[in-house]
Amino acid sequence: MKGPLNEFPVITTKIPNLTKKFDLNDRDQRKEYFEAKVGPEIAKLKDYLKDNTFIAYLLGKKNSGKGTYTKLMAEIFGADKIGHISVGDLVRSTYKDIDNEEKRKEIVEYLEEHYRGYISIEDAIDALIGKNQKVLLPTEFILALVKREINKMDRKVIFIDGFPRDLDQVQYSLYFRDLVNYRLDPDIFVAINIPESVLDERMRNRVVCPKCQAPRNLSVFPTKKVGYDKDTKQYFLICDNPECDGARMVAKEGDTAGIESIRERLDLDDKLTAKVMSLHGIPKILLRNSVPSDSIEKNIVDDYEVTPNYIFQYDESTDDVTTREEAWVIKDDEGKDSYSLLAPPVVVALIKQLVQALNL
Repeated sequence: MKGPLNEFPVITTKIPNLTKKFDLNDRDQRKEYFEAKVGPEIAKLKDYLKDNTFIAYLLGKKNSGKGTYTKLMAEIFGADKIGHISVGDLVRSTYKDIDNEEKRKEIVEYLEEHYRGYISIEDAIDALIGKNQKVLLPTEFILALVKREINKMDRKVIFIDGFPRDLDQVQYSLYFRDLVNYRLDPDIFVAINIPESVLDERMRNRVVCPKCQAPRNLSVFPTKKVGYDKDTKQYFLICDNPECDGARMVAKEGDTAGIESIRERLDLDDKLTAKVMSLHGIPKILLRNSVPSDSIEKNIVDDYEVTPNYIFQYDESTDDVTTREEAWVIKDDEGKDSYSLLAPPVVVALIKQLVQALNL
């Protein structure tokens, strides 16, 4: 994305004289990796989190990694310190809870005390469940739901995914912590810049386990065991979860169309991010999913921090599938050759920028 995002420099994650290559899929090695890359910064943030919190708004396109980055932050700092609210998931879960008489009563009682808006609570609920499609779900209603969710989290850092959702919600986000009576701790906008070519690849090759719903990707995030369908002449992934008994992972309906199926939403997300990142008076962080293809040679990132592309080869004589890795060169949104980064180095950049934003 061009515009205000170009003002943010590429964050260097390579450490001079650090020669060890970490397996970033291994939790223990990830812990060692984060300590090696941003140990002092992690220590500063842990000390800060003893008595303080902050609220961060994650702005990014669909499948840009918001949930993944938050999970890694919880892995580093502890689930007791890091909370995640997906506004989309929250609205969907509230939609389901409304059908339960006891849960509906609890929701309505909370809203009667905390909701303020131009339409009644019942009209807002009708808009939520689609009973009244002439009325849009008001932002004030969503704010009340988010406030209710925050109240369940005690003293945690809150990463909010999906707010602001539209351009007319940006003004609410500027005063969000005041609207929900959140502590006067810092609030930060965190934008995720990811090339559309990466999103397209993630969507087209995304698969899930039909049993445990674990997500994987056929080309950039395979399981340990891969199968080959002789009838369709296509490769497939086999779930790693032993409880799934070797379940064959399947594609989600509609994903084969790639990002064109969500083009309108992507364009709106671009406008939203550009608007938010041009605001004054609130700290802003940019997370880059990609770096120029010469970043390894220029000592900006390590080679193992780059997302590989996995190539499969079926051996008919043994009925086995072998897997090899190769560099995955993608085009960024300006058409330049680039590498897509794995999630841990993006979180390294997040931690470095958080320390700066919080003046630690």
